[in-house]
Amino acid sequence: MTEYKTIEDAETDKVKESAIDYNKVYTYADYLKLEIDEMVEIIRGKLFRMSPAPRIKHQGINGNLHSIIHTFLRGKKCRVYHPPTDIVLPIANKKRTKSTNVVQPDICVICDPKIIEDTAVFGVPDFVIEIVAGKDVKRDTQYKYSVYEEAGIGEYWIVFGEIRLVEVYILENGRYQRLNAFSEDDIIPVKTLPGLLISIDDIFEGV
Repeated sequence: MTEYKTIEDAETDKVKESAIDYNKVYTYADYLKLEIDEMVEIIRGKLFRMSPAPRIKHQGINGNLHSIIHTFLRGKKCRVYHPPTDIVLPIANKKRTKSTNVVQPDICVICDPKIIEDTAVFGVPDFVIEIVAGKDVKRDTQYKYSVYEEAGIGEYWIVFGEIRLVEVYILENGRYQRLNAFSEDDIIPVKTLPGLLISIDDIFEGV
């Protein structure tokens, strides 16, 4: 059934939109006060809107990866998460509310249970995967790449769904080193989860 907005609803939307200042440097404290219905991320203090509904291919890839990793982690201390899960990346010597990076990776593996709380993850994940599509390419290949590197996330994968390609970056001496670009028939070793091998065919199964 088609949902129609009243004049009052439209005016409310305008008020919510006008409350967002895209020139402002946002923190996690600001994030908690936002009164908007859609999902957003904060990257270096800048507010980014997330796609309201990821495409079916994106969701298929995400589901495949989550299932593979979740199955491997059974009985182990690490846990795998997907959106909506707020990851609040720390800033040295500052309170969590001062963080200017609040992200929601497509896939996120946490091996330190102390940083997992009911409302969010407050700390550095061990392994992150972003599934890239359309306008989000720059966000994931540049903005998030530099933030994840600076935060010290040990392994970062970028999955290019349209061309069935996965780029893998491993943190060495504080900088990401490109391990390889994997495509058809390749099998990818997960460095941060020894023993886990993920095939390209399994990542893109059904999509």
